[in-house]
Amino acid sequence: MCRNIKTLFNFEPPATELEIRDASLQFVRKLSGFNVPSKANEEAFNRAVEDVARSARALIAGLVTTAEPRDREVEAARARQRNLERFGSR
Repeated sequence: MCRNIKTLFNFEPPATELEIRDASLQFVRKLSGFNVPSKANEEAFNRAVEDVARSARALIAGLVTTAEPRDREVEAARARQRNLERFGSR
């Protein structure tokens, strides 16, 4: 599950709200063990997703680097190549 959480810092263009929320959702899913919470846990689950997203936005905004921003397409191509080397073609 956590393999779906992507690095969001230092990219051009910057991470979108959807990317931050998706990463937060994956993190809360991993912690809670729920893909979809029950009605009894839904409020706490959704609140946790929003709290993590808020913290992630604050973290990303507060980080600094002297490195050049990474290109999403280049990083995606590298990831595809690593997967090809690791798992082979299907």
